[in-house]
Amino acid sequence: MSIFRNRREFLALTGAAAGGIALTACGGGSAGGGERSDGGGKGEPRRGGEFRALFTGGGEQETIDPHAEALAIDMARTKALFDRLVELDAGMEPVPRLAEKWEPNTDATVWRFTLRDATFHDGRPLTPEDVLFTFARVLDPKATTHFAQSLLSVIDLGKSRAAGKNVVEIVLKRPEAEFPALLGTLGTAVVSSRYADPTKPVGTGGFRLKSFQAGRSFVAERFDDHWDGGAYVDELRILSADADARGNALRAGEAEFGYEMTPTFARTVQTDKAVRILAAKGSTAHAIVMKCDQEPFDNPDVTLAFKLLADREKLVQVVLAGQGVAGNDMFGKGYQYYPEDIPQRTRDVEEARALLKKAGALNRTLSIYTSSVANGFVEAATLFAEQAADAGLRVKITTGSSETYFKDQLTHGVMGSHRSGAMTIPNYINDRLLSTSAFNASAWRREDFDATFAKARSTTDEAERTELYGQLQRTVHDEGGLLVWGHPDWLNAVSSRVRGMEAAPPNTLHSARFDKVWLV
Repeated sequence: MSIFRNRREFLALTGAAAGGIALTACGGGSAGGGERSDGGGKGEPRRGGEFRALFTGGGEQETIDPHAEALAIDMARTKALFDRLVELDAGMEPVPRLAEKWEPNTDATVWRFTLRDATFHDGRPLTPEDVLFTFARVLDPKATTHFAQSLLSVIDLGKSRAAGKNVVEIVLKRPEAEFPALLGTLGTAVVSSRYADPTKPVGTGGFRLKSFQAGRSFVAERFDDHWDGGAYVDELRILSADADARGNALRAGEAEFGYEMTPTFARTVQTDKAVRILAAKGSTAHAIVMKCDQEPFDNPDVTLAFKLLADREKLVQVVLAGQGVAGNDMFGKGYQYYPEDIPQRTRDVEEARALLKKAGALNRTLSIYTSSVANGFVEAATLFAEQAADAGLRVKITTGSSETYFKDQLTHGVMGSHRSGAMTIPNYINDRLLSTSAFNASAWRREDFDATFAKARSTTDEAERTELYGQLQRTVHDEGGLLVWGHPDWLNAVSSRVRGMEAAPPNTLHSARFDKVWLV
């Protein structure tokens, strides 16, 4: 949603005036538009200036509580103010952040993290007690909005302890070979043990809060004592704006970063020297989910038939304007544990019709519940409905509120539009495909699947663990309710004056990270 009612209000909120905005500038480095993602040119970083980043807004639901972040704009703000122990790189592998290193015991039930020398915004040093306080806050049963609560429930807080001045020992309730990766997920940022009021954050991030108004604006200043050297820009503003407003502001020089731009915008600015597209190739997933606990999708023959009806290449070309690759009904293409040896599923209308006839599901009318909440949802649902008609099915489109879609979709309709940003494959399975998963949009619930996942996550031998995750992915591919039709490129945009920013999948270390950007 856009929070700007007119151009004057936009300029006031971004700090711009009729004559433009003062930025640190010398030299004229101007990068070309289009599909470049090389950081915008070379040169030494320079300090100064104001950086304005535009995201899809969430109104009054926006927050700067790092454990309740749910929207991309929340994540950008909390990433500026806080750090995690561990981050994920572009391949979803854990890399050090506030933790310099870590090591498990032999069965992965105890993990020791060595903390780096870092300072909170109030001048106090990072300690093991801060980490333990953070986990206690995330796991507080009264805190129903804490995103990582389920993932981190494996921690046995009563037995975890400080094991030295800069070492924290985390004891787990069961073996967890992927524990460091869990700490790189959303909602796991480390806060000070003095953190009591979410409106007064105490973090170790590269920026310190100046002001925040949900649904409107966020302003932060450089924190010079940041352990990683501090930000280059003096001030960071993160603002809410719809896709059109983000694009217009970038082209007019009224913003430096635009989150999740459309393929159409990316094509439009190919020759625009004022804007550069950062394209993280195929790093997200778009799907149509079929609810496996409802007719007719409680029959695996029907879910397979629907997967065979999808013309994936056409969906990618039409819906994504070619900015992506075809999906193969599994999450995590290109990430660790993705079984690349499974043949690509292709369209087969005759086989689909035979399976539907066998299941008695021909000539039915079904509906897809979708929304304009994400680029391509409605377009993909509409095009797939046309493709399903080739097998004699009638699929109608039902649209829901963009503000509540992802919650509503869990209880509305037998099919729905689905997407996911980048995350580890184990985390996706944990969040979306277990019987107990809170966001199980395909209503996929099988005890044998849950048991295999539990075995995989506790297996310390990497080769054996890889084989188990491969089994899980094959089961979802063959029998599950995920029709993953495409992996869109993740398209963000920056002003050509921006340096030090690279294309990155969402939810990874370099995504929406503004402490290492500078302006020319």
